[in-house]
Amino acid sequence: MFENIARHAFLVIVAAPFIYYLLVLYSSWRFFLQPLAPNGFTPPVSILKPIRGLDPEAYQNFSSFCNQDYPDYEILFCVGKTGDPVIPILEKLIHDFPERRVRIVFAPDKEAANDKVAKLRRLVGEAQYETLVLNDSDVRVTPDYLRNIVAPLADPEIGAATCFYLPAHSQTLAENLQTIGMVSDFYAGLMVGWQLQGIKFALGATIATSRERLAEFGGLQAIENQPGDDLLIGRLIAAHGHEVKLLPYVVKKLGGCHSFKELLAKRMRWMVVMKHMRRSAHFGLLFTQGLPWLLAAILVRPSAGLALAYLGIYLGLRVAIAWSIGIRGLKQTGLWEVIALIPLWDALAFFIWLTSFLRQSIQWREGEYYIRKGMLVAAASRVAEK
Repeated sequence: MFENIARHAFLVIVAAPFIYYLLVLYSSWRFFLQPLAPNGFTPPVSILKPIRGLDPEAYQNFSSFCNQDYPDYEILFCVGKTGDPVIPILEKLIHDFPERRVRIVFAPDKEAANDKVAKLRRLVGEAQYETLVLNDSDVRVTPDYLRNIVAPLADPEIGAATCFYLPAHSQTLAENLQTIGMVSDFYAGLMVGWQLQGIKFALGATIATSRERLAEFGGLQAIENQPGDDLLIGRLIAAHGHEVKLLPYVVKKLGGCHSFKELLAKRMRWMVVMKHMRRSAHFGLLFTQGLPWLLAAILVRPSAGLALAYLGIYLGLRVAIAWSIGIRGLKQTGLWEVIALIPLWDALAFFIWLTSFLRQSIQWREGEYYIRKGMLVAAASRVAEK
């Protein structure tokens, strides 16, 4: 009798991911009712881009920022060393767009574990304007980008604005898996977070804010030795009483996941950082993953009818989430071509989540780092200490 009760109780627990999926659908439906409406607020803007090495299609990425339909802005790049291979690309950009104010700043004035944040800190000091737009080096945008991203800052209650991003290409299995994973998994979690507690983070592909908002939490120097800088910027701005606005707007990213190895490394980095920065949320991912619970339910109570019922609910809800966020919300109509990869992504995501409990280091660019007491420590430095 006890065994039978335990089996039925387990089957009830298995429903937890399905309840989560329904919450995702409700949250995403509400979120994308928000209009995206530029309001004519166009203060002068400094676009800050930390650079390290040469990303794919770098010139096209950079030049997209030179084609903005926006009255007054500058673009600042911070490069770590004079021999960086990206420099000829930046020099060509300056030559090809003489009407734009494009500047190159060499090397942060101080070394830091998080090289990206050290460069951003330097750029903030060099920026001419109060309104700042921070974004990654591999981002590509359309001419309406600045008008849409900066517009929310007209409201003094809003301390930062951020937006979605998706891979620019879908030529490889890894790129397609990343796309379907972002839409049906990562952004699904963001929708629930927005519904339950509001936005307490930012996404590194775009952060629009101001010098004043950064100064309130001590400036970027306060986080230059920590991982997850984009999450931290949003969290700290929100902690100081300002709203962080997630916009229903998409930019494209070119780097990072052309191969399966790159995809695994990127996802693992996210999971390990999350494990250290948001432990309860990291563990809670167990109850958001329908595929492993589905398989467990079938093993506990083998039944063709039960298996078909669970499988049908799982696939139906997962496809509905991808449609709601990716197609209805983000207007990515080509998503139908890769939607069949959802079960493969879910299996991969569960494997990475399990493995992340054993992983102690992360890979970023060509470096390896440990996270100790919330701080980044280069692997070489840790070895030297022993």
